[in-house]
Amino acid sequence: MFRAVFALGLLAPGVTVASAIDAKVERMLQQLDPDARFEQVCDLEAMQRIGKDKTYRPERTIVSALANPKVVDVTMSGAGGAFKSKGQWYQFSFTCKTSPDHMQVLSFSFQVGEPIPQEQWEKNGLW
Repeated sequence: MFRAVFALGLLAPGVTVASAIDAKVERMLQQLDPDARFEQVCDLEAMQRIGKDKTYRPERTIVSALANPKVVDVTMSGAGGAFKSKGQWYQFSFTCKTSPDHMQVLSFSFQVGEPIPQEQWEKNGLW
């Protein structure tokens, strides 16, 4: 059962995840193929949004850690995301909608699930 539910609104027009972090990251994202960029931008947004809760301090997020997310046009969603906070991995589900070039997150919502048992970390590539 999910412990927390968060549905956060739109970013200000013209504000990209990458520019909010740093221009170097934006340049690196632009060099990725569109599918890889889509996943990375959603990973970055997940880290920012989960960290705003103050309950968690995400060190790493992976939207495809436990299952491949579903992609429809510019929306990626799934229940197999994972993030690491304070030495523990947690499952999360999410919906991430981006601009067509996948450089701007238009909306993002998530639900934090249960801690992932340590014996599952290695098989899921969680370190």
